[in-house]
Amino acid sequence: MPPAGSRLRRRADFVATLRSARGTRAAGLLVVHVARPRPGSDPGAPLSTGSVDPRGPTRVGFVVSRSVGAAVVRNRVRRRLRHLAAGHLDRLPPGSRVVVRALPGSAVATYDQLAAALRAALDRAVAA
Repeated sequence: MPPAGSRLRRRADFVATLRSARGTRAAGLLVVHVARPRPGSDPGAPLSTGSVDPRGPTRVGFVVSRSVGAAVVRNRVRRRLRHLAAGHLDRLPPGSRVVVRALPGSAVATYDQLAAALRAALDRAVAA
């Protein structure tokens, strides 16, 4: 599981990440949004609302809506995604923000299918 300091918790952080990053769809199971610090940004400059702090840790948040299933199913999907995302945080530049949105197909996906979808989506997002 990602450490507490590496989790997105505030609505404003989610909204800013979703607005500033393009989504990458993965196998009909997930949509991953990655907001990275701009190259050449000044780490000492004051941050504007919604900007990515290149000095901070990589932070990740999860959106698992009711369309995925009942509370038991949503919580199982969220727990799996949290565990999987913890292993990928070091691949992203420091200060990046990631929002992982689970689509309804993730309710019936196996752990390995979620792992492959998350890995593929992050690979595409990092390469872009």
